[in-house]
Amino acid sequence: MDPLTFTCPRCGETVAARFYGPCDACREALRAEVAGEARDVEVAAYEPKMNVTPNAVALKE
Repeated sequence: MDPLTFTCPRCGETVAARFYGPCDACREALRAEVAGEARDVEVAAYEPKMNVTPNAVALKE
């Protein structure tokens, strides 16, 4: 694939790259600015609602 020539949507510089998007310098700046650290998130166990019975359709008369 030939590289595309376009202007960087972030800084406006002319760039030759394989895909459209921010230039390499802007990409590195965005990673440094926006990147966060990974963290563990505890999720509560799923508990079904008490107003729903598992076999409610079979109990209807």
